[in-house]
Amino acid sequence: MFLIDRIILIGSILVLLGIVSSKLSTRFGLPVLVIFLGLGMLAGSEGLGGIPFDDAAVAHGVGTLALAVILLDGGLSTSWESIRLGWRPALVLSTLGVLVTAVVTGYAAAVVLGLSLEQGLLLGSIVGSTDAAAVFAALRSRGVRLPRRLNATLEMESGSNDPMAIFLTVGLMELIGGRVGLGPSLLGLFVNQMVVGAVAGLVVGLGAVGLINRINLEVAGLYPGLVGASGLLAYGVAAALGGSGFLAIYLAGIVMGNRPMVYRGGVLRFHDAWAWLAQIVMFVTLGLLSFPSRLWAVAGQGLLLAGVLVLVARPLAVVVSLVPFGFGFGVRELGLLSWVGLKGAVPITLATFPRLAGLEGADGIFDVVFFVVLVSALIQGWTIPAVARWLGLERAAESAPPVELEIHALRPVDGEVVGYTVSARSRLAGRLVRHLVLPDGAVIALIARGQEVIPPHGGTRILAGDHVILVVRPGVKPLVDRVFAEEAEAWTEPVEFGLRASARVGELEDCYGVELGADRSWTLDELVRARLGRRPRLGDRVVLGPLELRVRAVDGAGVVERVGLVVRLAGGD
Repeated sequence: MFLIDRIILIGSILVLLGIVSSKLSTRFGLPVLVIFLGLGMLAGSEGLGGIPFDDAAVAHGVGTLALAVILLDGGLSTSWESIRLGWRPALVLSTLGVLVTAVVTGYAAAVVLGLSLEQGLLLGSIVGSTDAAAVFAALRSRGVRLPRRLNATLEMESGSNDPMAIFLTVGLMELIGGRVGLGPSLLGLFVNQMVVGAVAGLVVGLGAVGLINRINLEVAGLYPGLVGASGLLAYGVAAALGGSGFLAIYLAGIVMGNRPMVYRGGVLRFHDAWAWLAQIVMFVTLGLLSFPSRLWAVAGQGLLLAGVLVLVARPLAVVVSLVPFGFGFGVRELGLLSWVGLKGAVPITLATFPRLAGLEGADGIFDVVFFVVLVSALIQGWTIPAVARWLGLERAAESAPPVELEIHALRPVDGEVVGYTVSARSRLAGRLVRHLVLPDGAVIALIARGQEVIPPHGGTRILAGDHVILVVRPGVKPLVDRVFAEEAEAWTEPVEFGLRASARVGELEDCYGVELGADRSWTLDELVRARLGRRPRLGDRVVLGPLELRVRAVDGAGVVERVGLVVRLAGGD
């Protein structure tokens, strides 16, 4: 049997076991990270499989490629709405937060493990980043979801904190090796990593979108490959210029995922599948690289260090990063953010760097990091849902939709398909479709109820449990999100959007959580004419406190057909 044949056989078995065993995460709440690492350890030289593997270079290569694939998928699936809600706290957490975590943990590592301060800080830097993807998997498997802003902050932090941890790790290795010194040279390395990585990601992402939408490929299945190659190009260009390839590929994914793109649905599904496969391969490979007997030898020190990391370093990093800047998180949100510093693939992959560089004590650092990641995944990964419920931050998980609708666009199109599940607590449950005041550019395409597909009309009543699918134009989704939200949300920025003037005041107030201060039975046309006291004309304005109605269309009889609702914040124009 040829070597490649054995690799294919063993590799396929391990991947199949990884996919099948992921069901354990749903059934028992066991983090998928632990499952995949456990599979690798069972298959390794000290496990049942007996596969000899101790090649840090191969593990580093597999880990790097897999992380690139995972970050590209993360960028593609990160919406502008999430960025808008969470980019500021996430940016501070992913830089200052990682630094604080690294310093506190590094000092503890120097004391607990008897390392030099530089080696301790190196270990602290390696475990500085969090794996929020594992957090979301744990929450979804236990039927828990978080408030939107908190969820967005974790999502953005997970994609943007890896470059900082990698910079600190590489910088400290250079410092230990005498190749750079503290001060300008180390600062220059940081600036180069971040700036080059950001520029490469944005430029390649924008260029890729233009190419994807203009190349007109005959085989639609090649578009996901084109997106993947573009992301890897961003990584390669940034790395070649001394920048952060991980930051570049994540930003390239964000740019490509948030612009109109040919075959968008197929691209997202393809890369989501590859990201899961990459996660399985990476964790199994890293599990193969570990030796359980060596982990047991560092168990006592590893537990102490994990305790410092989980109970001291991460909470302190959250407080230092978020409280002074007035981001508005309450004690409960800060508490959950402190507890979700779940460690994952990046620390284990970074722990191979000292081994590759031949640093003294590299094997011991790897073993301690591996043990700390396991402890973090087991304790935090299992308890995150319970902590979220205890803190009162749990939101009911949305049920899986019975049907999906998608536009398979082979040319750039000005729209997207979105779906919402109506819960029993939703403000829309029991309402007729004609009573929904949707913004211009949004229309209900169908309603899925159990195994039934209902073509909607004005008299269709929306029931709890329905999955409502809409076609919306770009920029309209945040407004539709507000209509389908379970509770009326405060406006965070000024906005103007179009509405049909036949909608009633009460319907508008219920859908958007605003108050017009008028008879709820009036239509918007009647409200405008009553306030103007004359025949409406195009461009007329009716001011209603912080709100304003602007006439957008009037028929020949003077009846207002379309209005624009303007929401101004305090101090706005």
